[in-house]
Amino acid sequence: MEIPYLILAAILLSLVVAQVNQRVASPVLSIVDRWLRWGVFAFGAAQVCLDFQFVDRPYWALVTVFFLLWFLGETLLNWLSIYALSVSPLPLFPRYVANQGGDEWPTQRRMLQLRDWLRAQGFKQAQAMKAEIGGGIYLRVSIYQSPDAATRVQVTFIPQSSGAVTVCFAVASLTASGHRFVTDNLYVPFAGFYPEQWSVERLPLCRSLGRLLARHRTRLAQAGETTVPFTTDPLTDLNSTQGELDRLNTELGFLHSQQDREDLGKITHEGRYRVWKEIWTLNYFGRAARYE
Repeated sequence: MEIPYLILAAILLSLVVAQVNQRVASPVLSIVDRWLRWGVFAFGAAQVCLDFQFVDRPYWALVTVFFLLWFLGETLLNWLSIYALSVSPLPLFPRYVANQGGDEWPTQRRMLQLRDWLRAQGFKQAQAMKAEIGGGIYLRVSIYQSPDAATRVQVTFIPQSSGAVTVCFAVASLTASGHRFVTDNLYVPFAGFYPEQWSVERLPLCRSLGRLLARHRTRLAQAGETTVPFTTDPLTDLNSTQGELDRLNTELGFLHSQQDREDLGKITHEGRYRVWKEIWTLNYFGRAARYE
């Protein structure tokens, strides 16, 4: 098959994937679409240059040039986005409040099936929370707890510009040795630092809560750790950890000190570079930084 037909097929496939993803908001489909668009740009622009005789260079040399051009262009956009986030009033570690409205679960079949699955596994809802992230947009969270109170599942609903909602999970346990084990599938870049007594594994491509929960239990077994019940309510625990992360990342140079943030922004230059790297690995490979 000739290259122009392959390019056309990739364009059509990208349109289909993008249309489907507007409804399901899947990070996996987003990765596929990004690679398709990158390939279409590199191969398509090279083909146009040859067809209209703009440049007298080998086809694969032109593909390489446009491939790198896309990389540079997206790098610039990512840096501008990171800078905008750094100087914006949006909180990096928002403070949560109790959600009394009972509207945290979207009325979608797959979401309701997930809630039923949690209940069938013996998990009971411990608390519903929300945090405003700007412009009247709320990040909604529902915390479920195992019967022995030793495992908590944080279900986070992330609104998308298309109107769809992405759901992410974080499974957490405390151990007798004083460690906190966290296994999540968040695809939002963090790139900062976790406390030394935390053991965090991030699996953005694992969209199944069942597999994520099984991986969490395997990690605990491999470490030989014994879990202990949570003694604080979810809201207090979550806000406490948010404050601890803010303090630690300020001390370690990922964030500017509170008094400097108005002039310099929230994230330091080193922190912005770390975020930029994780954006690339998440957006194109579905891999987060290692936080062990």
